[in-house]
Amino acid sequence: MLGGDAFFNSYLSRIAEFAIRERLPSIYAQREYAEAGGLMSYGDSIKEFLRRAATFVDKILKGAKPSDLPIEQPTKFSLAINRKTADTLGIVIPASLYVFADEVLE
Repeated sequence: MLGGDAFFNSYLSRIAEFAIRERLPSIYAQREYAEAGGLMSYGDSIKEFLRRAATFVDKILKGAKPSDLPIEQPTKFSLAINRKTADTLGIVIPASLYVFADEVLE
């Protein structure tokens, strides 16, 4: 399990490749890891996070004080499963889990 972190996000492809090479089943907090070859992810998208952050930047540039802005948490979490990585690792993902997946990457 790898949580979201700006440092790790800059190496997401390398981290996913390492996990596959070492045959480590892995789950990540951002969808982009599953796109890069990680087994699965459950959480928000980095792109969605940046889109939400842009609204805060806009408000600050228009004069709002950062301390007056509310704290936001993600409102949508999605489950992405990389079927190719599961096959490579020899992991059988139960069909019932695929039913709950928002996206299955081939």
